[in-house]
Amino acid sequence: MLVAGNISAQDPHFSQFFSSPLTLNPAYTGKFDGNYRLAGNYRNQWPSINNAFTTATAAIDWKIMQNKIPQNDTWGLGFMGYNDNSAAGAVNFNYFTASTAYHKGLDEDGYHQIGVGFQVTYANMLINTANLKFEDQLTTNGFTGVTSEIFNGATLKSNYVDVNAGFLYNGSTTDRNNFNFGISLYHINSPKQQFTGALFNLSPRATIHAGTYFPLSDGPITLHLSALQSFQGGASESVVGGAFQIALNNSFEKPANIYFGSWLRLNDAIIPYVGLEVDGFRLGTTYDITTSALKTAAQGIGGLEVSLMYIYKPSTDKPINCPKF
Repeated sequence: MLVAGNISAQDPHFSQFFSSPLTLNPAYTGKFDGNYRLAGNYRNQWPSINNAFTTATAAIDWKIMQNKIPQNDTWGLGFMGYNDNSAAGAVNFNYFTASTAYHKGLDEDGYHQIGVGFQVTYANMLINTANLKFEDQLTTNGFTGVTSEIFNGATLKSNYVDVNAGFLYNGSTTDRNNFNFGISLYHINSPKQQFTGALFNLSPRATIHAGTYFPLSDGPITLHLSALQSFQGGASESVVGGAFQIALNNSFEKPANIYFGSWLRLNDAIIPYVGLEVDGFRLGTTYDITTSALKTAAQGIGGLEVSLMYIYKPSTDKPINCPKF
């Protein structure tokens, strides 16, 4: 890395992209059925490769100024913090974001809306050189030799401010369906990263995503489908899949549902999904089954991911169909 003339990398990402709305599109801020939303995500990717990547987020967003804007509009404000570790904790990135989005109603009831969101991120990056391993340390007993690289155990630090934006369309034709489409662009200002003199510009990340859900019959089963296409520098990601929602009761105030399905990251992994939703809480679990050539290095172990979301909604509010997967 110290002598490379060109380096390509990809932002932290989640298989359950639908459960991390503020890392997917700033326009999702405030776009949910309720007063406020709490969301948390944890991902451990390829743990057999010395805990290659672990990522965790915590976010909150809520609706503001609802008495000051038209009834069929929505204005949201949100904050998120997340941490991304790699190389067994030697490389540590911490991010704090603030975002806002305004959703304009296209009809009297607000069942069709277009939204625009903006987000500002402060990023802090640390590299603990004492935990790094170099080729010249490798002996027959492992990395037990002495490196010629001179860092003296120093911690390298860098930070930057980032600007992100997004667009979202959301619509429904009945009280049991929804369809949405969005475009987001992260790192619009191509912030600079610098540690030891070499200067790198962070490539913008563009994402196109879409989702829908609809009942399969008059019964308790609803089908959710979603897809994502993302580009950043020399990296790209394509994810498509869906899940069945099975209602366990008929309560609008305290619904209970189970979910099962799968997503596919093309040329990389199959992602089975299981979820449980009770009274505003939704717990989701996925496991990346690596299908690419990296499965040999990963020793057949993929990536575990867990998400937990809570949406508070007063029982007096009327239901509003919003993006869910």
